[in-house]
Amino acid sequence: MASTDGEAESAEAAAKRVEVETDAEGTIGAEFGDEVLEPEPKKSDDIKDKSSDAYHAKVTAKAGTTAGLVTGLIKELRPKQWVKNVLVLAVPFAAGEILDPVVLWHAVVAFIVFSMAASGIYFVNDAIDVEADRQHPTKRNRPIAAGLIPVPIAYAVCVLLLGGSLLISGLTSTPLLIVMAVYIAVQLGYCFGLKHQPVIDLCIVASGFLLRAIAGGAAAGLVITQWFYLIVAFGSLFMVAGKRYAEVKLAMETGAKIRKSLKAYSPSYLRFVWAIAAAITIMSYALWAYDIREFEMSRWGLISIVPMVVAILRYAVDIDKGVAGEPEEVVLKDKVLMVLGLILAGCLFLAFYL
Repeated sequence: MASTDGEAESAEAAAKRVEVETDAEGTIGAEFGDEVLEPEPKKSDDIKDKSSDAYHAKVTAKAGTTAGLVTGLIKELRPKQWVKNVLVLAVPFAAGEILDPVVLWHAVVAFIVFSMAASGIYFVNDAIDVEADRQHPTKRNRPIAAGLIPVPIAYAVCVLLLGGSLLISGLTSTPLLIVMAVYIAVQLGYCFGLKHQPVIDLCIVASGFLLRAIAGGAAAGLVITQWFYLIVAFGSLFMVAGKRYAEVKLAMETGAKIRKSLKAYSPSYLRFVWAIAAAITIMSYALWAYDIREFEMSRWGLISIVPMVVAILRYAVDIDKGVAGEPEEVVLKDKVLMVLGLILAGCLFLAFYL
């Protein structure tokens, strides 16, 4: 029986290692794909194995060609990550103005400029880390490290994307321009070294979500209660700390290497952070719900506290298991969380629009 248990534990550890190794696009780690966990290299001739020389040869075969450059540019933009920018709709929705065509258009513009800025940061982050990435078994397949995108072109595209984001923001509204300037400055600081600073890295990644929410309101000139922003800020910290907890726990179980800032975190410390963040999020939401009852004359805000608290507790189960990776992936894999989210959104819709 002991042997069977040991084999089961080994199989589980092996499965988790595979999960890390297949994350060649850097979805585990910081907001901008700064892959945290670094598994030990292993020899493989399987062309489907992203850490194998055969797979790397397949990727680099297009280096120096127009097709390779175009493919690399599209991949480096990381459009799958743009789903995070939907958060710019949060303030227009919570303000009861999402159905206003003008407000909705400004929110769409905020989504576009945030997508441009985030993609620009991906380019500069990978250009800075290009030499280190080339020594890594899976990150060497990233477009810049693999030679699909020359470093000078990467920096040029970065300038165009960040500059374009600021230009469009300035033409839309001054508050949106200020938000985008702060976002870009903070994220560039992250790329150039702050990502290695314990606690600071948590705050910067969480601030990215908060600034997205602020941008949605800034673009349309909407004002909303401070409780809402506290919910977003500490809710983001809750998810980021949970994500780091999963990374540290996974590293301890698989023996994978982690970058300097994560070495400063213990599982117990990260549990403390996400527990505190969850408590503040729930408290802020309850206070906001009472504001909704007072200003909107609706009890649906108070009713929404129930699915909100249950959703936080449900998400905490995933965190405690050490499987809380990207927030959108956790939600999409947990159907109960999705149902709770729909119920929560339905309650708020009834509160603001009926």
